[in-house]
Amino acid sequence: MTMHRDDEASKIGMWLFIFTEILLFGGLFVVYSVYRYIHPEAFKLAGEELDWVVGTVNTVILLISSMTIAMSISAIQKKDKKLALGLLYATFIMALIFLVNKYFEWNVKFEHGYYPSSGVLQELGYGTILFFGLYFFMTGLHAFHIVVGMVFIGFLIYYVHNDRITHDNHQLLENGGLYWHLVDLIWIFLFPLFYLIH
Repeated sequence: MTMHRDDEASKIGMWLFIFTEILLFGGLFVVYSVYRYIHPEAFKLAGEELDWVVGTVNTVILLISSMTIAMSISAIQKKDKKLALGLLYATFIMALIFLVNKYFEWNVKFEHGYYPSSGVLQELGYGTILFFGLYFFMTGLHAFHIVVGMVFIGFLIYYVHNDRITHDNHQLLENGGLYWHLVDLIWIFLFPLFYLIH
């Protein structure tokens, strides 16, 4: 009975955390929308500098990773430890690929001078500065959440491997799945805002 109460507290705690994260990114989305309304042409032209192919690839990667972590929960419930571990490793690797793609994407922007306080942006005007400021801050904050998620998944792999997460004790894995779905959901909003709406 005590374990059940602990599981419930853990689940409620994770949902409260997710709620605060939604408020944080929701506020940023509002800021983005207001500035886009004020500087529509600048945001349109700046958005065309982003590579929608890379954004699409990263979107597919995150969607698949959400599926693999969800499948790992089903696998552990069915007492298939080996499959659960394989799916968690797959999720971790896809998160790493996402970050590598993001690194190269950011690197291209820096090479072209599209970074905060650069001379190139100063010449392009205030609206473009705002767009790339929001782009780097919001995608950077999202990338930070990816890194945190990878650390979390690393612990989940360790706990599954050492039977601290089992078919009858998997609330921590479910919490990990909830967090990872949040990361995926945030990107689902970031992707069209920056890469598709011109």
